[in-house]
Amino acid sequence: MLKKIFIFLFLILISVYLVIAVTVFNGKPNVETCTGMELVINDSIDYGFISKREILKLLNSKKMSPIGKQIGEINTRQLEDELRKHPLIGNAECYRTSNNCIGIEITQRIPILRIMANNGENYYIDDKAHTMPIPNSAANVAVVTGYVDKSFATKELYEFGMYLQKNPLWKAQIQQINITFTKELELVPQVGNHIIFLGKPGNYENKFERLKTFYKKGLNEIGWNKYSRISLEFNNQIICTKKEK
Repeated sequence: MLKKIFIFLFLILISVYLVIAVTVFNGKPNVETCTGMELVINDSIDYGFISKREILKLLNSKKMSPIGKQIGEINTRQLEDELRKHPLIGNAECYRTSNNCIGIEITQRIPILRIMANNGENYYIDDKAHTMPIPNSAANVAVVTGYVDKSFATKELYEFGMYLQKNPLWKAQIQQINITFTKELELVPQVGNHIIFLGKPGNYENKFERLKTFYKKGLNEIGWNKYSRISLEFNNQIICTKKEK
C-alpha cells in the first residue's frame, strides 16, 4: 500500500515539475530579445544556388529580420511564408531555439534537367515537375534542346529526368537530350561518338537495360566509335547504323 502511495506522489511531483518547466520555457523568451539567427542551407555543396548572405539581405529588405526583436513578437510562420516565395527555395522551416535565437533551415530546389528550347526558352525543371529560373551557378544535369514546350517539359521530360536521377550510371552518361519535331528523344552520351535514339518517351527501364547489355557485350568488344546511331525505339531489338568511311 505504501509503495502505491509513494508511486502516486512521485507521479504528481513529476507532473507538477513538467508543467512548471514548460511554463518557464515558453514564457521567459517572450520578453527577451532575439540575439541572432542560426541559418542552415541544405545541399549547399551540390547546389549553391542561394547563400546565407542572400537570405539575410532578403529578410532585411522586407524588414523581417528577427534580430533585435522580442522573441514573443516574432512570427515564425510569416518568416517561412516569405522565404518560400523565393524562386530557388523549395522549403523553409523557422523555429525558436533555447538560446534566444531563431533557427532557419532552408531546402533548395533540386533541378533535374535544363531546358534550352529552340523557341528561346531557358529554364530548369525541378524534382517536383515545376519550372525554375536559371541561378548564378550551373547545375550538373542533362541539357534538353530542340522542340520543347513547357507542357512536354513538365510531363514527359520530367519523367525521364527523374529516371536519370534514380540511375547514376545514365545520369553521368547522358549529357544532352534533343527533342525532334515529332517529339522523339535523341540522346548525346558522354562516352562514345554516337547518337542514342529512344523514340517516343516511356519504357525507359526496358530501353536502357538493352543499351546496358549492348554496351557490355557489343561496344566493349568492337569499339565505341563503330556506329553513328543506336536505336532503341522498338522492343526486343537494337538497330545500329555504321559510320560512313
